[in-house]
Amino acid sequence: MNPEILRQIASQQVRDQRARATRDRVARTMAKALRGGNLGVAESDGFVIPAIPDYVDGTFANAEVGLPAARTAA
Repeated sequence: MNPEILRQIASQQVRDQRARATRDRVARTMAKALRGGNLGVAESDGFVIPAIPDYVDGTFANAEVGLPAARTAA
């Protein structure tokens, strides 16, 4: 086999192995973080996510208001 082709195949295998190792390391890190040291029971730090306005002017959508009436063709 051509030496250049062998080098390219070997290079691709090394890249694949490194990508797999990185993916596995990330998965282990995430699993460890999710476990949190006490069997998956996460402790709350008391942080409450603030409400995000629905519109630019800072108002919120009112769920009680229905859809506008259908328009009729002129």
